[in-house]
Amino acid sequence: PILEAFGNAKTLRNDNSSRFGKFIELGFNRAGILQGAKVQTYLLEKVRIGYHASGERNYHIFYQLLRGANEEQHHKYCFHDGLTGGLELANYFHLTGQGGAPQLREFTDEEGLNYTLKSMRSMGWTEEKIDNVLSIVAGILHLGQVKFESKMSDGGQEIAQIADMKTVADAAKLLGVDQEKLVTALTVRIMITRREEMRIDLEPKKAADARDSLAKTVYGAMFLWVVKAVNDCIMWENDKDIKSSAGVLDIFGFESFAINSFEQLCINFTNEALQQQFNKFIFKLEQEEYERESIDGAFIDFADNQDCLDHIGARPKGILALLDDECKLGARGKDKNWALKMNQTYLPEKNQTVSDNTRYSATRMQQAKGIFCVRHFAGNVEYSSDTDFLEKNRDEVPTTAISLFEQDSSDLIKEIYGVQKSQSEDSAGAQAGKPKKQKTVSQQFKIQLNSLIEMVEKTDPHYIRCLKPNDAAKPMLMTRKRLTMQLRYGGVLEAVRVARMGYPIRLDHVGYFKRYRMLLPSIPDDVLPWSMDDQDAQTLCVKFLDILLEEGAKPVNYANPDGTITRANKIRMTQRQPDKMEFPKSDVQLGLSKVFMRKGPHDRLESHRVFHQNASITLIQSWIRGMQQERRYLIMGDAALTLERWYRGCLGRARWWRLREAQAGMLLTNTFRMQISRHKYVRARCGTVRLQAQYRGRTVRKVNAATKIQTFRRMYVRNTAYRKLKSASIALQCCARRDAAKKVFEEIKREQKDMGKIKEHNEKLKMEMASLKAMLQAQAASDAGKAESVKAVAEKQREIDALEARIKALEAELAKEKENVKKLENDLNVQNRNTQMLAQDLEFQKAMVSQGSSSPTPLQRKSARSSTVSAAPAEAVVDAVVVGHTITPEALAQHRSEVARLEEQLEEERRMSRAARIEVKHLRAAVADKGVLDVTASTEFISDNVSEISGSEIDRSDIPGANDLEPQMRLVLLLAFVIIAIFLGICLILCWYRCVNHARMELLAQDAVFNLGTASLIGISSSFGGL
Repeated sequence: PILEAFGNAKTLRNDNSSRFGKFIELGFNRAGILQGAKVQTYLLEKVRIGYHASGERNYHIFYQLLRGANEEQHHKYCFHDGLTGGLELANYFHLTGQGGAPQLREFTDEEGLNYTLKSMRSMGWTEEKIDNVLSIVAGILHLGQVKFESKMSDGGQEIAQIADMKTVADAAKLLGVDQEKLVTALTVRIMITRREEMRIDLEPKKAADARDSLAKTVYGAMFLWVVKAVNDCIMWENDKDIKSSAGVLDIFGFESFAINSFEQLCINFTNEALQQQFNKFIFKLEQEEYERESIDGAFIDFADNQDCLDHIGARPKGILALLDDECKLGARGKDKNWALKMNQTYLPEKNQTVSDNTRYSATRMQQAKGIFCVRHFAGNVEYSSDTDFLEKNRDEVPTTAISLFEQDSSDLIKEIYGVQKSQSEDSAGAQAGKPKKQKTVSQQFKIQLNSLIEMVEKTDPHYIRCLKPNDAAKPMLMTRKRLTMQLRYGGVLEAVRVARMGYPIRLDHVGYFKRYRMLLPSIPDDVLPWSMDDQDAQTLCVKFLDILLEEGAKPVNYANPDGTITRANKIRMTQRQPDKMEFPKSDVQLGLSKVFMRKGPHDRLESHRVFHQNASITLIQSWIRGMQQERRYLIMGDAALTLERWYRGCLGRARWWRLREAQAGMLLTNTFRMQISRHKYVRARCGTVRLQAQYRGRTVRKVNAATKIQTFRRMYVRNTAYRKLKSASIALQCCARRDAAKKVFEEIKREQKDMGKIKEHNEKLKMEMASLKAMLQAQAASDAGKAESVKAVAEKQREIDALEARIKALEAELAKEKENVKKLENDLNVQNRNTQMLAQDLEFQKAMVSQGSSSPTPLQRKSARSSTVSAAPAEAVVDAVVVGHTITPEALAQHRSEVARLEEQLEEERRMSRAARIEVKHLRAAVADKGVLDVTASTEFISDNVSEISGSEIDRSDIPGANDLEPQMRLVLLLAFVIIAIFLGICLILCWYRCVNHARMELLAQDAVFNLGTASLIGISSSFGGL
């Protein structure tokens, strides 16, 4: 995952294309135990850092960091979403947004970042190391954001000036380099001569190129450092322990684009070398197979592409050698000069367009445009020399960048630059006392390629060719042209051509005989058996081949000796005849265990086999079709019989159905007549019932009307009696409450008098305490020098303040009790007035009751028993109202005992008040005699006595407050309960009286109904008499 993040990118054909070659080697010890692994990389595509086409992406690590970083990392790496103008970060940055920053189809960039970080931690990288690597990646992104403005120098030349210094500051901070040196590396080019150092200001376009070059240099160096860090984690410790190894080579395939540059030349050069090794390997396998089978005279010649390798990489006239020579010229070396030298070397003759070895070609038009063609094993490829071949081959680090990396930079940048420097320096060609030479990219690549080929030749290789069915990455879609190109570029077609030069078709003896014995159906079993049981396979194959060639030379005759033609031969005569079975016997070689054939004999054998198979299949099909027709005839005969039986059944069912319809018509007629009769009966019955209902309803309504009249009369009588009784009860209650309130008021007046005396004593005590306070303050002022006296005076002062607070509380309670007494007086006056009204109403009710009993109604004369029973309760009601509201002796005794207890408490309060006044006098005398020293004892005595008066330790029920009325409230509640009991009794009497009146009204109603019925009967009889 780490190498994929830093070395893979999305292309138009692959979402996860590896943009570098790698060889992963696994090392094993003598016991076959894995000791470690090693990764070697080849030719990273650094040009992708500065530019990538539309629809493609830069390396995955940039998008993973931009899309997967959290808020903290955004702040740390200076990714400010608010400055993007609504664009996504991946589209905002120059290095990632050129191709549109598309999403991947297989996985998201957020998941890729988590996977990459997890892999880094599994490699043992610390969080600081991971953060430093990501900081460099973010620094490269910010470095790509640096923009340049044009300004005029003092000499009148156009030079570059950085547009936004904050971007440079962010890039320098994240890369770990000095900001001023970074600005110099971007805008200045330094040329070192023998005598002096020249500084040249760059134009805006050259400055942008320098920016991209610096970004590619940093990223390439970081990639090499990442590979080294991975190797340090997974590589074995000692090379001596490695006795065997297994490697996997994942190398770039053959490339041919519209515009091909230095990278494509190196990649195709690698594929040429690997293809040569692959051809040698295939040829070697073929030779070993033939020797193992003891086949004589089997020589295979394959096309060797060594001339193409020499044309590209050989010295001194190879393409890469000429490129290195041009690079040595320094600033004088140009891409056009290099192309001109190649044309002069390979096309010396006038109007010559193809080299002598046919590997190099260029038309006049192509030579003018700097284009040349190289014929590879996969075909011609055009290369454009004006695509910075020299710049890419040099891959030099500018002098300003060298000072930037080696001085005033972070430790990681120095380490990364050291890794790149060690791989690019030519240590073998350096002389003593002189600096090491810088190797070109082609030199580094050829060294790596030679070591790779040597390693492959020492191993037993196995080849895997990966083919993509289409470029759209869609399932169930195969593009034939695309597959053919991949087979050609992968060398598969070349390998097939090499194999076809020998004996490509190989079958074992048993399989060969069983497959082709059917080609001689007319040969009897005694001449050439069909079965190979107890037979030598090789001998049978030799005999079969001899007979096959002998029969093939004869003319074709399908007739039997007697002149008849079998059915199978007739079928063979109607088919297309294959080619005659004639081929050289040397094209079929019989080995020890296999039969080797060339393509011609194999094609003839297969065509004859298909011919005989078609004839046999046609014969079998004819038999099967005959059986099918016979079966179809039998099925159709059985179906005809079944159809006849079904038709006869339909006729019988139709006749039976007509009989059922006649019977159903008779049943329907009877049912209809029955319904008519039933409808008449139901109508007559409903009329009779309706007439009866009207008559009965009229009778019931008359009875209900009489009942309703009686009900309203009874309700009026009972409602009148209830209102009268309610008025009498309220008057009686008011009278009882008035008496109770009078007694309570008298009690409160007596207590109020005692409270006035207590208040007078308290006022005197307050005045004495104030004088004592003044004395104490004067004494304390005189003895201010004594700290102990001051403390005692302060403490006594606090006690005196507490006594004053208690006195104020007592005064507040007295005022509250006065308000309660005043309220009770007002209630007592109201109750007196209510009692007078109640007495008047009671007298009136007595008079009304006596009048009602003296004049009975006519209904009472008819029912004497009912009137006698109802008269007694009415008298009882009057007596209960008159007698029931008197105070009992027990309640009066309880009230008197409560009054005595309150008087005793009041006397105790008076005694305590007198004692307090005496103590105050003693305290004054003690203060006058002893001074400050006796103040504490005297004040404590006052505090104790006054606290008893203030109410903290006395019974507050003796003070006329809210709690002093508790005995009186008990008495009031008791009286209320008595009144409520009397009221309930009155209600019971009223209910009884109402029931009696109700009974009387029912009797009256019954009499009225009886009289009404009698009158009705008389009227009806008179009507009938008149009729």
